[in-house]
Amino acid sequence: MAGEPLPSRILIPVANPLTAEELVRIGASLLEPRTGELTALGIVEVPEGMPLSEGATRARQARRLLQKVLDYAPEGTVIHPLVRIGRHAAAGIVEAAAEQEADLIIFGWGGKSGPHREGGGPVISPTIDEAVREAPCDIAVIKQRGARDIRRILVPVRGGPHAELALRIADALAHRHGATVAVMHLVPQGVTEAVRAQAEHALAAFARQHVTARSEPILRETHNVRTAILREAERSDLVVMGASAPPGDAGSSLFGALPEAIAQRAKPTVIVVKTRDAISRATFEQLAQRAETLAAADRLAEESRAIPAKVDRWFAEANFHHSEFSDLARLTALKQKQGLTVSLVLPTLNESETIGPIVRRAIREMQERYPLLDEILVIDSESTDDTVAIAEAEGARVVSHPDVLARYGSYRGKGEALWKSLYETTGDIVVWADTDVRNWHHRMVYGTLGPLLVEPRLQYVKGYYQRPIVEGGVLKEGGGGRVTELVARPLINLFFPELSGMIQPLAGEYAGRRTLLEQIPFFTGYAVEIGHLIDASERAGIEGLGQVDLERRVHRNQELEGLSRMSFVILQAVMKRLEERRRARLFAELGSTMKLPRSGRGRLSLEVHELADHERPPMIRIPEYLEKRRGGAGEGS
Repeated sequence: MAGEPLPSRILIPVANPLTAEELVRIGASLLEPRTGELTALGIVEVPEGMPLSEGATRARQARRLLQKVLDYAPEGTVIHPLVRIGRHAAAGIVEAAAEQEADLIIFGWGGKSGPHREGGGPVISPTIDEAVREAPCDIAVIKQRGARDIRRILVPVRGGPHAELALRIADALAHRHGATVAVMHLVPQGVTEAVRAQAEHALAAFARQHVTARSEPILRETHNVRTAILREAERSDLVVMGASAPPGDAGSSLFGALPEAIAQRAKPTVIVVKTRDAISRATFEQLAQRAETLAAADRLAEESRAIPAKVDRWFAEANFHHSEFSDLARLTALKQKQGLTVSLVLPTLNESETIGPIVRRAIREMQERYPLLDEILVIDSESTDDTVAIAEAEGARVVSHPDVLARYGSYRGKGEALWKSLYETTGDIVVWADTDVRNWHHRMVYGTLGPLLVEPRLQYVKGYYQRPIVEGGVLKEGGGGRVTELVARPLINLFFPELSGMIQPLAGEYAGRRTLLEQIPFFTGYAVEIGHLIDASERAGIEGLGQVDLERRVHRNQELEGLSRMSFVILQAVMKRLEERRRARLFAELGSTMKLPRSGRGRLSLEVHELADHERPPMIRIPEYLEKRRGGAGEGS
């Protein structure tokens, strides 16, 4: 009926980004003006028998192609590119529609009908037909012919819910384009004047009920409905029709023979719409009864394959490459359109050799050339070299972490600095990047930030890269990441398999939404990264996490003893989380000291080191933080 809300979320499956412009323009015209969002969906099909993770490279290519679709969005329209991996495109579309809580799916129908159904009419396309049958929302299929200057919209009606949806869509488009809605009803030739008058009255009332734009009721007598509609379509710029197929009639054409024929033959663009078929009470009860009968078996089967399959698919769908986000002008526009602010945090401890170029490049590329970053903070851990002076000279704001929230004391460690940087910054998104990197490039920042701006479902994004190692002054490829491969990866695969697709769980480049980061605790030292992953995945699910290829990173490598200490602390943290999650004690007492053998010149001893990581509570529990956030509610909260 007139006055019903417009769709807030519209999903547009895109087979060819180069022909998606008309779909996006029509979708944007149908959106709720203030809160509506479009999602451009690309589906990557992986054949049966191949792991879904094999689709990772094709998923990246699909995302790059979908970037072209963003150019078609009218000013003020929010559009998100989304890529999904699956065995069948139709199932991926239906799943994405449910995940996005879409109100409407818009399909583009470019070619001719496909093969005939068994015992029925032609298939529009196998993917569209299958998706429409299972879709959880309304459907619009657009036969594209380049509708641009829309002045007259023809809506042939015979009543019913599909016709009402057609009028709602036509009404929204008419308002957006200043067009007239021609509401046409056809009656057989030779009807009496009384019948004609009754039909005209009913048509006028139907139009008033469903159209708030300028309308033109048209009653025509005809012996050939198809010919009459096609003739009227020649005077129109767009045709919108409701489906006419009987509900649940698997043998008939999906939308009905008439709408599909009009879509094939009419000169202007044709939109055929179909409301979601309501499930009858009897059908619902049958489904519920069957679900209850099979529930136990389903759960057993699902548990046996859920995590490996979920990780496999996640690896393909949430695996990005920094080059997808290298257009900083587009990334900045996307940030501004979403009304978000971004903070970059650079933790330092005696990084005088590298901090200058890092700060200089970050400011030049991501503040002066493009306003991608709203603030840059260097959080220092009491450096004894010139790190602070150099960073300040380059224009960074520098804070020593022991001076932040001083009444809570201070611990040594990177995690402590990161926790306190959450208090010191205001951005809706916080990006952290290590500063001991010799080949630093600003992709270390936009790479992890980009997925958060492009995909709203993501809450936390981790970087990964090739890590060459320097031995004896010689750079050797593939030697880095020893703690990851020998400690972190085995632990994750054993105890947290949902995270087993993370390529470098201990990488120092990552970004997250403040709404998540303020809710998780921070280990104060080496365990901060592994703790983040475990806690973030528990809150956001693996589907809320992403990872991005940053290519190559050359940094300072630790000696073997330092790696041993790091491994000890990471093991402690994982054991702590296991005990908390399993609600059981794995050991009578977790060790917090590490003994390192020392020998030489007749002396043999054990050197004892206290290596336990402390744990800071979620920042949201700190009263000063809450007060600061309330005071700055207008800026980035």
